[in-house]
Amino acid sequence: MDISKKKPAYAISTQLRLYLEKFDRDMKLPVSYEGLMHWKEGFPIMDKNGEDTLWESVMYEPSRMEELNQGLTQVYALLKTDGDLSVIGHLRVDRIDFCHFGNSKPFRIRIINQFNDNYDYFYVKIADASRVYGLEFEHILSPNRINYLVDGNSLIEEHIAGIPGDQFIDQFLSMPNFGKIRLAKEFVKFNERCFVRLLGDMRSYNYVIDVTPDFEEAQYRVRAIDFDQQCYEGRKNVYLPQFFKENNAIVDFCRDIMTPETITQYKYEERILIKKRYASASYRTNDLLVAIKQDTISTPKKTDQLKTELNKYHENQEFNSCKTMGEIMGVHLELMLTKPIPEKISSAFRL
Repeated sequence: MDISKKKPAYAISTQLRLYLEKFDRDMKLPVSYEGLMHWKEGFPIMDKNGEDTLWESVMYEPSRMEELNQGLTQVYALLKTDGDLSVIGHLRVDRIDFCHFGNSKPFRIRIINQFNDNYDYFYVKIADASRVYGLEFEHILSPNRINYLVDGNSLIEEHIAGIPGDQFIDQFLSMPNFGKIRLAKEFVKFNERCFVRLLGDMRSYNYVIDVTPDFEEAQYRVRAIDFDQQCYEGRKNVYLPQFFKENNAIVDFCRDIMTPETITQYKYEERILIKKRYASASYRTNDLLVAIKQDTISTPKKTDQLKTELNKYHENQEFNSCKTMGEIMGVHLELMLTKPIPEKISSAFRL
């Protein structure tokens, strides 16, 4: 499946900025993305098998590093404790990493607790409007809460813990105690969540598997970690993780161990849960939809293609009047959340 290799970053619009200010996402930060760009040297980071991780650890002049240590621990306090600086006296920046791969070219900040050597991460990225919309729709419509902050052209994101999807597929799917039916159920729900809110490019390295031990079997949750393909691509199937070859191993056992009726049931259950989340945050969701409908976060060609494909999927012409990806999002969301209780179908995934 074709995905744009270089997606442009879209500036945050005035309407989106007002939304972020209203809901305490926009605030003045002591460190910016641009301020992190001036490192002295960097060293590749290898994994435990000696493979290049595509991250490099970057080094700064001692005086600059002292400033960054103070500023980045303050950013961490803003992200985690609403700015209570009393908690950061025992924290310090252990490492700053930079990744050249992908659209966002993020910095990864490792914060360490000097009392017990416990550590946590957060990320500093360019504030792309598509990514911000993706984060906010995730916060509102998914079962996951997301902490992030924006200041000018800088975006701060918390770390989302879990096993990267590609590693999980390689290392865990063949384990004898692996609960396939529980992951299959969650993947179907994740697939439906992505499609309902038009979050694209959920290849296996763009989500993590959060494993929670339970009193009988482990519970699984699939969580997106990359949000810059929110309402950007023109192909409908980009918004359905089931169609990426990187996910074939999971899709195959979903088909093997679940009936079409069960899959349909789980998809319907997830839409109902999204509908309830929407209702519980209707004012916030509607404010966000107002902003995205007025925004430009894709090209006219991709917008027209998605209109055509969603008209075909929904078997109507309701997308013809849409001029932006945000307007498509609004119509699609309404149609998906008002679908009736499904009848039995003959195939596991609707093509």
